[in-house]
Amino acid sequence: MKNASTASDASVSDAASKNEPTLQRGLQNRHIQLIALGGAIGTGLFLGIGPAIQMAGPAVLLGYGVAGIIAFLIMRQLGEMVVEEPVSGSFAHFAWKYWGPFAGFLSGWNYWVMFVLVGMAELTAAGIYMQYWLPDVPTWIWAAVFFIIINAVNLVNVRLYGETEFWFALIKVLAIIGMIGFGLWLLFSGHGGEHASIDNLWRYNGFFATGWHGLLLSLAVIMFSFGGLELIGITAAEARDPQKSIPKAVNQVVYRILLFYIGSLVVLLALYPWVEVKSNSSPFVMIFHNLDSNVVASALNFVILVASLSVYNSGVYSNSRMLFGLSVQGNAPKFLTRVSHRGVPVNSLMLSGAITSLVVLINYLLPQKAFSLLMALVVATLLLNWIMICLAHLRFRAAMRRKGRETQFKALLYPAGNYLCIAFLALILVLMCTMDDMRLSAILLPVWIIFLFIAFTVLRRKAH
Repeated sequence: MKNASTASDASVSDAASKNEPTLQRGLQNRHIQLIALGGAIGTGLFLGIGPAIQMAGPAVLLGYGVAGIIAFLIMRQLGEMVVEEPVSGSFAHFAWKYWGPFAGFLSGWNYWVMFVLVGMAELTAAGIYMQYWLPDVPTWIWAAVFFIIINAVNLVNVRLYGETEFWFALIKVLAIIGMIGFGLWLLFSGHGGEHASIDNLWRYNGFFATGWHGLLLSLAVIMFSFGGLELIGITAAEARDPQKSIPKAVNQVVYRILLFYIGSLVVLLALYPWVEVKSNSSPFVMIFHNLDSNVVASALNFVILVASLSVYNSGVYSNSRMLFGLSVQGNAPKFLTRVSHRGVPVNSLMLSGAITSLVVLINYLLPQKAFSLLMALVVATLLLNWIMICLAHLRFRAAMRRKGRETQFKALLYPAGNYLCIAFLALILVLMCTMDDMRLSAILLPVWIIFLFIAFTVLRRKAH
């Protein structure tokens, strides 16, 4: 393996000039926006929101608003870098180029592991959703079935992936809009039952029902919902006209996420008392089922299943591209740069799939605890990724300033926004240490960083 410190400043365009395998620019603006939506609207909203509601009560709405602002600031930081250098590997490339070899190594491998864990969580969730119809079939069987189908789609070409994800995400978006509309009709037409009332937002111990402490704790769970937005950066190397499509995607996607999340949650919390929401099933399906809207509940469960598969589909895509970028940088084995004649990084995709397939075993051994365990691990790696983006952006802007170069798509509130985001993410890590379900993942994070540093050091010595 080539030493990261001596690896060339590789990008997709560099590779092309050297007749090396390259990724195809087959993604249009509509693909990029829906891919980011697909990566973020999934299990975090439809299943993970249950524990957040239990922790914060109606104040979970405020939690989503705050987390959304932080996510938007970080995506603008990433967007500024990506517009200037639309390369494979995205923020791992920027950490490597502007911060140093180990930063790139850490950022890239951590992101890869995060989306492996996300894939495992989404496949686990898909199995849980299928049990709404077939309760006797174990989750590990469904995880295996959907794993095979999604990976087969991604082996074809990037355009098929883009089209598949476009329609996956479009179904989700239309369904959420429909659910909000139907919920509002139930709420104001009198067909929502005796419990349906906007008063539910403050009836049970007030809006801050569990106090500020409950709201703060819920932020750790809420962050799981925003993971996937950084897919905007991963798509850059395969985007047509990234200087136009990336800024549009960054600005529009976060607004839509907040609209869908907060809008659907307002309807959910108004239709049903938050104290009745359970954490082991989808609150959305449960509420419509309890309102005797079984057809709607079943249709919504199908949409939620599609949402979960959509996020896994995005994860398969992003993981293979991240490994490809790491290999181009010299931070992963060279065989991972192999690209098929259709422009798919096939070896990177197959290695990611091989590790993700362990989800079948995890669900077989821990059917009741698999999802909560995987969600906690995802949150820890997500926080590290976003901290790395903030730090890499600080170095990036310093480098641009030294060159006397103005960027096209500036991040907001630089540099104060960077430090605000880092402080917020660090607070979440501290809060995780106080939570039984999250503590282990927070403790393992520094162990993971040390492991990667040792691996980086060993590989660097071998290269000399």
